[in-house]
This record gives sequence, C-alpha cells and structure tokens, in this order.
Amino acid sequence: MLAKTENACFLIADITGYTSFLAGVELDHAHDIIADLMNTVLKRLRPGFRLAKFEGDAAFVYAVADKIDGSTAQDAIESAYFAFRRRLRDIKQSSTCTCKACAKMQDLDLKFVAHHGAFIKHKMGGREELAGSDVIVVHRLLKNGVNERLGGRAYALFSDACVTAMGIDPRAQGMIEHRENIDIIGETICWVRDLETAWAEENERQRNEVTREKSAFVIEFDFAYPRPAVWEYFTLPELRPKWRAADEVREAPADGKGRRGVGTVNHCMHGAAAIIEEVLDWRPFDYLTLTTLVPVPDAPKIPMSYAFLETGDGTRVEIRIAKPKPKDAAFLEKVVGNFREHITHEVDVLQGILKERLGAPPAIEEPPMPASSERNRKEPVPPRE
Repeated sequence: MLAKTENACFLIADITGYTSFLAGVELDHAHDIIADLMNTVLKRLRPGFRLAKFEGDAAFVYAVADKIDGSTAQDAIESAYFAFRRRLRDIKQSSTCTCKACAKMQDLDLKFVAHHGAFIKHKMGGREELAGSDVIVVHRLLKNGVNERLGGRAYALFSDACVTAMGIDPRAQGMIEHRENIDIIGETICWVRDLETAWAEENERQRNEVTREKSAFVIEFDFAYPRPAVWEYFTLPELRPKWRAADEVREAPADGKGRRGVGTVNHCMHGAAAIIEEVLDWRPFDYLTLTTLVPVPDAPKIPMSYAFLETGDGTRVEIRIAKPKPKDAAFLEKVVGNFREHITHEVDVLQGILKERLGAPPAIEEPPMPASSERNRKEPVPPRE
C-alpha cells in the first residue's frame, strides 16, 4: 500500500550555543544539563506536539492537523521558552557545582522554527519517521539570518504556511516579517516572534491570582493527564462545549489581535442567555484568572482562578473562588453549591473525553525521553572533587 499523506505543524526546538558549550567541559554534567533542559521544554510542548526524534541539541516535534489554533500553539512555544529560562535560573540558584559545564550553562539559549505542510511515514533504521519536502523545509529554516537581525536573542520563526494554518494576522500580533531563500522552494516568507522580549514582558507583568489563602471556596479535581492537554479543554472555545453545559462559547480576544489572554471576553451561551467571562490573568499552563457574570438580576462579577498543578504525570485543577465583598456573600453562598454540582458532573464527562483522545496511538512511535539524573531538581549539587 502507498503511504498515506497527512498534514501537520512541524516544530523544532533547538538549544543554541550547544557546540561551544561542549568544548572543554565535563561531558557527564553537560549531558545531564542538556537532558534536564530538553525534558523541561518537551513537558510544555507535549501532548499537543508529539516527539518525532531527537537531533543532538534539538527536538523535532509535530502536531497532525490541517488547521492549528494559533493562540494555543504560540502559548505552548512561549511557555516552553519561559520554562527553559526559569530552569536555568533555578539551577544557578540551587547548584554549588563549580565544574565548567555548570558554569557555562547560562550561555545556552533556545530558538524555535515552525512550518506547516504534508508528510508521509516511512521506515528507516527499524523505526518509522516523518518524510517529505515540508519536513526538509522546517530543517532548512534552522539555518537562517534571524540571529544576526535580532542580535543573538531567542526567537520563534514561523513560515508563512504555518501562520496561514494558524489563522492569525502576524502583523497585528507584532511579529516581524522575515524572508529566507531555501534551495528546494526559493524565497520563503517567514514571521519572527522575539522571545527575549516576550520573556522580559512576562517577568514585568503583574500577577493576578486567587490563591488558596484568598479563596472563599476551592473545588479541585485530579486528572491522569499532562497539564497542556487539560488546559486546552478548559480554555479552547471549540472544546469547552464538548464537556461543559454550554451550547457554544463566543470568544472575543483582547484588542482584536486573535491571541487569547488578558482582556479576552467569553460569552458562554446557554440558549439565549450568556455567562460572561473576562480574563484578568493568563499564564499557560499554570493558571488563569477571570471574572464570571451569571445571567441573574443583581449578580456580582465573581473573580476566580483556575490553577493547573503538576502531580507526577498528572494534573490537579483547583478552581479558587475569591472571597466576596460582604454585600455579595449571600449570593455567592447560594450559587456555589449549584456550580460545584454541575462542574463535578462535567468533569466526569471530560475524564472520558481525555481518556479516549490521549489513548489514540501517535502517527509514529515516539522515542524515549532523554535520561536525566534530575540532580538539580532534588538538591544543591556539591562541588566535584
């Protein structure tokens, strides 16, 4: 039988500075650092993206889809980059190791290249791999002129085909147009997101989270699935009606730029009535904070945070409802019981959906994750003798 052609978003996460990092350092610590960082990045990309293969200092991942939710894809990439930067910072603060590898790891950085196109599966070296001209294109895009243009800062480079599949307006979202000549297709229009600037903005942005201590009520559920998968079903307007009691969710992203986040307003339609949500804080895949206004006379806006906490390989979702003003306490006391009952039933439905979706086999068998001793995750590392 002929191989079946499928469409996918291809993404390469590439650690920059890798070659110079390995020069003259202790290879055992260097390997452990790279494995640790790669695991950190992949945890933020999976399961939305599947791992195709490791390529030295890079991970090649893909998501089979004709169309991509542009907001979710960008959130995954930026979340992976933020996790990478935090991990480097945390290791530096906790480790007392003075070896060359540990000293030089702060010179490492990360870039992403994304493209959308067709692929087939074929056997190579005893395992299935992705093949096709678009697979070649995404690898060709790794060798580009963006580094010189941004002065060495981290970035995400999207081909125009990828931007089209994501259904976004790159100029409206502040991306920079960039052109590359690729030998197999000629001039290629691309779009660049400056991740160093995004990281600075993330650190400067004020947090607005309802913590457990500030909560009047906390409703929590455990899922045996990774945070990005659970996050998607709680946030994507096309997925929420599949398990929550809403006919549809009408989303109005902030500033009309097509990127959901702070300022996004959702109308959760129940017949002619609507529950209105306004997003106050957006931190994929850690938490989001919003206000909810139910279609009841004199109802107040109810602030709440949805926190997504790692529990091994699973996720705990905490719905933290803020302490009300004294005049609103009676109303909240009245509605929270119904909300708890409804959300508990809805989560039962979601558990079944996630089990069916994540139980499906990938397009190709994934390689094992890189092995790390997780020495820097557990305790400070003593100096090498």
